[in-house]
Amino acid sequence: MKIDDIRRSYVKDKLDIDKLNIDPFTQFELWLKDAIAAELPDPTAMCVATVDEHGQPSQRLVLLKDVNSDGFVFYTNLGSRKARELAGNPKVCLHFPWHPLERQVIVYGTATELPVSHVMKYFLSRPKESQLAAWASEQSRPVSTRQALMQKFAEIKHKFEHGEVPVPSFWGGFQIKPHAIEFWQGGEHRLHDRFMYWLQGDGSWQIERLCP
Repeated sequence: MKIDDIRRSYVKDKLDIDKLNIDPFTQFELWLKDAIAAELPDPTAMCVATVDEHGQPSQRLVLLKDVNSDGFVFYTNLGSRKARELAGNPKVCLHFPWHPLERQVIVYGTATELPVSHVMKYFLSRPKESQLAAWASEQSRPVSTRQALMQKFAEIKHKFEHGEVPVPSFWGGFQIKPHAIEFWQGGEHRLHDRFMYWLQGDGSWQIERLCP
């Protein structure tokens, strides 16, 4: 198979400035609703890119759990690689790959840790098995075998068999406050439509079209 021959045309839609909302969060929510309505797999999945102290980028997919005018929210183990890297460098990039709709959204921003009250509210809303998994997994740390991980899960499950599962002290969340957001719509002949929202000093957003 020659992968350099794999290509397709992008003809589903066009994007022009008069079709964009002046507020990028409103525009994002409109596109997210389209992704959900299209029944895409994991429409809230986003790639989170961080950078370590050596300048090495790393990426992983996580689920968006909230979005509002303050930013984009996700939750994680605070001992995970992404959390450790964000502690050293809070600059982050999010990418929403809605390929079946021939759309992408890229968010450039800064991460801040969420208050304990927000973390607790979300954690207690999770299915019990997910709460137990948070306790059982030392995220991003080496583990000898899957059997060892499942054994730890079984021990945690037995420990919290009765009653609520408490919020781990190492569990937290981040809010990404953007300074720029790009909306990308695939176009015919690779002439894609790209628009970047830039946050201004007065809190408004400037929109400009980018070459594909």
